[in-house]
Amino acid sequence: MIQEVLMVAAGAAAVIGVYAAAAARVVKQYERGVVFRFGRLRGEVRKPGFNMIVPGVDRMHKVNMQIVTMPVPAQEGITRDNVTVRVDAVVYFKVVDAAEALIRVEDYKFAVSQMAQTSLRSIIGKSDLDDLLSNREKLNQGLELMLDSPAIGWGVQIDRVEIKDVSLPETMKRSMARQAEADRERRARLINADAELQASKKLAEAARQMADTPSALQLRLLQTVMAVAAEKNSTLVLPIPVELLRFLERAPLSETAPKPAPPVAAPDAPSVTAPPPVPPELPDVPSPAYLKGRADAVEAVEDLAGAPVDPAPRDDDAS
Repeated sequence: MIQEVLMVAAGAAAVIGVYAAAAARVVKQYERGVVFRFGRLRGEVRKPGFNMIVPGVDRMHKVNMQIVTMPVPAQEGITRDNVTVRVDAVVYFKVVDAAEALIRVEDYKFAVSQMAQTSLRSIIGKSDLDDLLSNREKLNQGLELMLDSPAIGWGVQIDRVEIKDVSLPETMKRSMARQAEADRERRARLINADAELQASKKLAEAARQMADTPSALQLRLLQTVMAVAAEKNSTLVLPIPVELLRFLERAPLSETAPKPAPPVAAPDAPSVTAPPPVPPELPDVPSPAYLKGRADAVEAVEDLAGAPVDPAPRDDDAS
């Protein structure tokens, strides 16, 4: 009798163990469990931890509540300014209501992917090329709003949308490169023109200053000669300064030579005119060779031409 009781107890324990093993479910921390009994939603969403269901009657679906990173395939479209581009993006979303994500839509991941592709094409058609290249923050916000509106009814929340890359045709890339080069050249010319304007103002001011002080121009000439002669690899020809010639023109020789003082006669003595001053005798200096040669040449010409003679008397005068 005791053996039979023990066998029944062991069998019951085995049945309970099998039932517990079939009914036990473990939900992880980042998951939520949705239980369906005969196809109908059963109670609330099961929280993380150990959960029990009725085997063969209940079916539990686990939904991941983590943020999902979904790349959006590159979409080709025409911008508002008629430029063909290829744009790809990435979508970050998560499930906030596990029951709605399973009931409202068949496959919420596929639905979010298709909606992201459609919204991306719509954004491409509504934007200019400059907006796609430089104003991506605004486009990302527009994409997020377009995706978040229908996704709320699916129990999905769009966390973030980012445009990854914008591919342009080669012809457009070359055109943009030429445009950027032309803009850089324009800026360089403006900078050079501004520099020339400032330099011309400074040179004009320096010229006016030098006009007031003519010696400053001579000093500037000497500075230039010194700068050129510093290399010691060229021959310099120093011209006569124009200022020196102007100085000589303003100061003629008659004014610069000292004038003798007039003689002063005594009051009682008769006026006597002083004899002209006798110039001092110059020492005999031998003439240079080229002057001697010139004198010899003049004498040779006089010998060939003959000495000058007086004209002969005419017959009328003799008679």
